[in-house]
Amino acid sequence: MLTAEDLPRPPYKTYHEWYASQDTAHLIRKTQDAENIFRKTGITFAVYGHADSSEKLIPFDIIPRIIAAREWRKLAQGIEQRVLAINAFLDDIYHKQEIIKAGRIPRELIEKNVAFLPEMIGFKPPGGVYTHIVGTDIVRTGEDQFYVLEDNARTPSGVSYMLENRETMMQMFPELFAQNKVKRVEDYPRLLRQSLAACAPPGCTGRPRVAVLTPGIYNSAYYEHSFLADQMGVELVEGSDLRVIDGRVKMRTTRGYEAIDVLYRRVDDDFLDPLTFRADSALGVPGIMDVYRAGNITIANAPGTGISDDKAIYSYMPEIVEFYTGRKALLENVPTWRCSEPDSLKYVLEHIEELVIKEVHGSGGYGMLVGPTATKKECSDFAAKLAAKPGNYIAQPTLALSTVPIFVNKGIAPRHVDLRPYVLVSDKVNIIPGGLTRVALKQGSLVVNSSQGGGTKDTWVLED
Repeated sequence: MLTAEDLPRPPYKTYHEWYASQDTAHLIRKTQDAENIFRKTGITFAVYGHADSSEKLIPFDIIPRIIAAREWRKLAQGIEQRVLAINAFLDDIYHKQEIIKAGRIPRELIEKNVAFLPEMIGFKPPGGVYTHIVGTDIVRTGEDQFYVLEDNARTPSGVSYMLENRETMMQMFPELFAQNKVKRVEDYPRLLRQSLAACAPPGCTGRPRVAVLTPGIYNSAYYEHSFLADQMGVELVEGSDLRVIDGRVKMRTTRGYEAIDVLYRRVDDDFLDPLTFRADSALGVPGIMDVYRAGNITIANAPGTGISDDKAIYSYMPEIVEFYTGRKALLENVPTWRCSEPDSLKYVLEHIEELVIKEVHGSGGYGMLVGPTATKKECSDFAAKLAAKPGNYIAQPTLALSTVPIFVNKGIAPRHVDLRPYVLVSDKVNIIPGGLTRVALKQGSLVVNSSQGGGTKDTWVLED
């Protein structure tokens, strides 16, 4: 919010003036109001393995993160370049594998990767789109310095929080939206439906029928699945609601079984089709992959996209972007050591107290070590795991992440954040102006994941 001289940065100027005129007690009440709104709306998430409560309320901070139009344009260009490169990469590795032939990526990194699906080799999804919805995690380290922390191309979550954060802020502080020209995020459900419909299979006639496939009420993101289906005006279905009839995937309705053209699935690859993947899965649809390969349904995101957000592949993203776009990456990667390489492993083990170490298939802040905040025993135990299976890990330096203000009872305090903008891909790329700002609520913490105690805040992208 402030420069080194303690003056408000230009995007925050109007907000800063408003905040200075507010009574702290009034803002404390507003924070309580926001919590009540979230509680009544049922905006929760589940934390697996916690015995105290299966449902948690995600903490919400009432001070928005504000991004200038100029800053957003730079980000949006880099995000679009990256998303197009990921899609080209997926098409290539499931077809000609030119990037492997060119020696830019080791063959074993693809073919021995558990996220690589041989069943997708030679198959092109409808419209050639693999990643229909992408969430790109971005951190800021300086005034004009942004890094991509990771790509989420399987089933990126959190967009419901982005939408509810905005609605809550507009409900509580309508005057702020009259004073600041903030770009809209409320159109996301409509744009999502349009984008999914645009990727309907070739045989679809009339308006494409879209449905959201959820693993069910016990999934940690079930609130989001039901929220998005409701907002898009489409059916929310479980695997037990679907069956393959006459070469089509059809859902049970009061009028009998009716065909689905586009399935926005929030079920992992392994559980999608018990006839193709895990035979013990009760979450998917037997035979759906046969329908998919026959071109009679679109699955979003496409099976096999998970390899593009694998953290070992992430370390090659600068080469991937340049290979498919012919230009240097506009958004930089965080420097990354691949522990599968002996020299890198040696360096990481020698500097484990200084680094952040992550599982290549990990997510949600689990299975990682933040060296600077870990105890000697935690570092020692993690080093043993690392030495036993080095190929499972990558390491990165701890960046001097930017901070934004959060509201505390004494006023404001700085906390570290990241940003997850959401991208819709069909015959065009549509980047929602804003995204989900996740904030590490513990002082000094770098871990922003809600499952690890992080919170969220509204993200404002200002118009020129």
